[in-house]
Amino acid sequence: QVQLVESGGGLVQPGGSLRLSCAASGSIISINRMGWYRQAPGKGRELVAAITTYGDTIYAASVRGRFIISRDGAKNTWFLQMNSLKPEDTAVYCCNADGRADERPPYFNSWGQGTQVTVSS
Repeated sequence: QVQLVESGGGLVQPGGSLRLSCAASGSIISINRMGWYRQAPGKGRELVAAITTYGDTIYAASVRGRFIISRDGAKNTWFLQMNSLKPEDTAVYCCNADGRADERPPYFNSWGQGTQVTVSS
């Protein structure tokens, strides 16, 4: 079973920066898409950013220009650099990935456990 583990959350002041990391492990053959989602209290889950195996990226309008998603394909690890953080960025951030694995079924879509990001003075 493919497992994802996030790290890097915490408390930061408005205008500050944080870097989240997500590492995938298991019988991974390939990862098609790596992403970050977030869920704020009382709100639904939303896509923050995603990157494909070809390097194509997509960002939520609310974070475009402030957040950067990147990946280390060789290590099945990806990152979310969050700059100019705002109180409204406060949420639980979860990483997600889908791809192929050497197991049954051969395709996976896995989620991390989530890491809290709090932006407050």
